[in-house]
Amino acid sequence: MRFSESLKKNHQFQFVYKNGKSYANKYLVMYVKENGLSVNRIGISVSKKVGNSVVRHRITRLLRESYRLHEAVFNSGLDIVIVARATAASVGYTEIESALLHLGKLHQIIKVFLYLEE
Repeated sequence: MRFSESLKKNHQFQFVYKNGKSYANKYLVMYVKENGLSVNRIGISVSKKVGNSVVRHRITRLLRESYRLHEAVFNSGLDIVIVARATAASVGYTEIESALLHLGKLHQIIKVFLYLEE
């Protein structure tokens, strides 16, 4: 992730949860808060309710890769926390990618939204 850093500390996540705005869809919940920096900071949270460690890490990898491939279209200067819902355990990359871009569009943090419907 060229333009982004990671949120690592619990207090960073808690600040975004308490002060950020959230939207949700079937697979993900996204919290967004402006951070006053020139880079985005992204945090991914997948609880034990979603599945065992293999499932949770798979979802984390899918989310990280989806964001990495599309990070150029996201606005800068944001703290973004993505929380996976239990329904995300049974879907593939395209559904996760679509859910991530959908939430970005709802938050109006995408510069140019190119979406081809099949």
